[in-house]
Amino acid sequence: MEKITRYVYLAFVVIAILMGLVVGYMDYTGDPNVATINGWVTLILLIFGIIAGLTSITEKEVTPFLIAAIALLVAAATDVWLPLNDIHRLLYCWAKTILNYIVAFAAPAAVITAIRSMLPIVKER
Repeated sequence: MEKITRYVYLAFVVIAILMGLVVGYMDYTGDPNVATINGWVTLILLIFGIIAGLTSITEKEVTPFLIAAIALLVAAATDVWLPLNDIHRLLYCWAKTILNYIVAFAAPAAVITAIRSMLPIVKER
């Protein structure tokens, strides 16, 4: 199971960066297929996030993982990369898309981890 998780994580990193660059460029150029490709990449990363959430987060790692996931979600929600738009719009498109793909992976893993961490609390009462 540990090997599967390692491969899922490696695939996530490669897909998030490479497809973030590709889809970010497509967004920059106004490609009409950007929404469709973005949807497929997001779906794949969401599935990887579910797999990671179900298989890889140990009890000891729950708190650091959830804190990191919250930081990612806040960064994505506040559009932290917006100032890059003033330098060059392509930089902004790349950074925004890569961060969105990282969040697409982390969010389902965080939800599953949060639910799993609450189960013992609920069972005790």
